[in-house]
Amino acid sequence: MQKLLNLDDFIFIDLTHSLSSAIPHWGSGCGFHNKIETDYVKDSDSVKFRTQSIQMVAGIGTHMDAPSHCIPGAANISEIPLQSLIAPCRVINVSDKAHERYSVSVDDIKTFENDYGIIPKGTLVIVYTGWDKWWSQPEKYRNELIFPSISKEATEMLLARDIAGLGIDTLSPDAGDSGFPVHQLILGAGKYIVENIANAEKLDAVGYVIALPMKIQDGTEAPIRLVGVKSK
Repeated sequence: MQKLLNLDDFIFIDLTHSLSSAIPHWGSGCGFHNKIETDYVKDSDSVKFRTQSIQMVAGIGTHMDAPSHCIPGAANISEIPLQSLIAPCRVINVSDKAHERYSVSVDDIKTFENDYGIIPKGTLVIVYTGWDKWWSQPEKYRNELIFPSISKEATEMLLARDIAGLGIDTLSPDAGDSGFPVHQLILGAGKYIVENIANAEKLDAVGYVIALPMKIQDGTEAPIRLVGVKSK
């Protein structure tokens, strides 16, 4: 007889920033706009509805980059398998030493693996830098595109572990002036990237995530509801 999963045995952590017109982004034209179209207009004898429209670029807020974001002909958002999106998670916490020019190194990964074991295949690796403390101050968060990032060498090491994806609590795992080597490596390997993660400090170093992007046909990026899962 099939055993039912008891959801009361788990804690669910929202790792997603709310979308609004005030959030940080890459620059002009990248914002989020939510417009009220009808404001509780009576649609029948008993019900009134508020309806809204949104305008945004796909790569804003907590969102996912599909391989096709950088690689022509690669998998798009709608083609990423669920097995990669509901996955084990490892959180590499460098917040005690990260600064605006900090780049996660191979030594950071080795230190993590010495404590928690080799990162298993199919894992979403989240780097927690503490940079999300500036989320409510967009200019500081954007910081002229200078923020903690991940080195090319560390990325290559993670790909050798055959991870499912890579996430970070900044605008990008690549600094703005880097030439985007992490994007090229991760997306070129058919993996995905999650940017602008919230509340990663609430996660255990070892756990699980549910990473569900809006399923956009041919989408290269998409808003995501990212949820951490840990046992009580």
